[in-house]
Amino acid sequence: MVNMENKPKFRPNPKLKLMDQVREFLRYHHYAYRTEQTYCQWILRYIYHFGGKTHPASLGAKDVEGFLSHLATEGKVSASTQRQALNALVFLYRDILDKPIEGEIAPVRSKRLATPPTVLTQSEIMRLLSAMEGKHALMAKVLYGAGLRLMECIRLRIQDVDFGQNLIFVRGGKGGKDRTTVLPRNLRNELHAHIEDVKGLHHRDLVAGFGEVYIPEALARKYPNAAREAGWQWVFPGRQRSIDPRSGKEMRHHVIESGLQKAVKLARQRAKIDKKIGCHTLRHSFATHMLEQGVNIRVLQDLLGHADVKTTEIYTHVMERDIQRLQSPLDRL
Repeated sequence: MVNMENKPKFRPNPKLKLMDQVREFLRYHHYAYRTEQTYCQWILRYIYHFGGKTHPASLGAKDVEGFLSHLATEGKVSASTQRQALNALVFLYRDILDKPIEGEIAPVRSKRLATPPTVLTQSEIMRLLSAMEGKHALMAKVLYGAGLRLMECIRLRIQDVDFGQNLIFVRGGKGGKDRTTVLPRNLRNELHAHIEDVKGLHHRDLVAGFGEVYIPEALARKYPNAAREAGWQWVFPGRQRSIDPRSGKEMRHHVIESGLQKAVKLARQRAKIDKKIGCHTLRHSFATHMLEQGVNIRVLQDLLGHADVKTTEIYTHVMERDIQRLQSPLDRL
């Protein structure tokens, strides 16, 4: 997602159909393909909610409010799902229809359950990682060792890993923000060997007449050969080449996230860990263990990419504390 401040307002071609205008705008501003799919799905769902024949331009804030309230009361969707739908419709009216509605709607809100994150102990982390193997084990180590989100790990490119400074650069993380986090020293050799294998795979693709990877269109125009360079290749590429839905070219995309999700679930069973965990649990565990080691919460906030330190503070509620070492104020009298 790109910061569009101080830039001329881009308007999609009004001669195109509505959904084609949506896709044109999203691709012009380099939104992730996943975001494009999600926004299109919610916009279509909104249209079908009103019978499928009414153009959104003839609807307004009250209709959006009613749709979102319906999702909460009848659909029983989560707060995050309702917010996702809201974001898609705010985008539609603001950027496509030029009829901003944000601030004019107050739908019934889905209840957000405030629950502390599930965190594994370091012993449980070792058991979980020991129950995994191959590429999925390496990806899980990156999630835990660097505190990455699932898609941040999957979308890593070779040039984002700096072995010289022991850093990982996260490009276009949540909220479209870039940040830097740590590259675990214990992971250097294994990750370096893996990347060398990926470079070999890329070379074979080039020899076969392929080897191109998706990069934002503006960069592709400015640097025509960048898409074939090793640095732009995914750190975790898929096994097979596939057709890119945006360009129609045969490329090697990154792995699908469901593979790692299934691997973590299976490893939990093998390790006989009773907690309900997923890939994001590894990020939660990274944050909690860093606090336990005495890392400043503001530093941790930057490593995690949180906009508000209050988000980071939730980990203070689940970190282990040695109560026996604490001194009662009465003892100081």
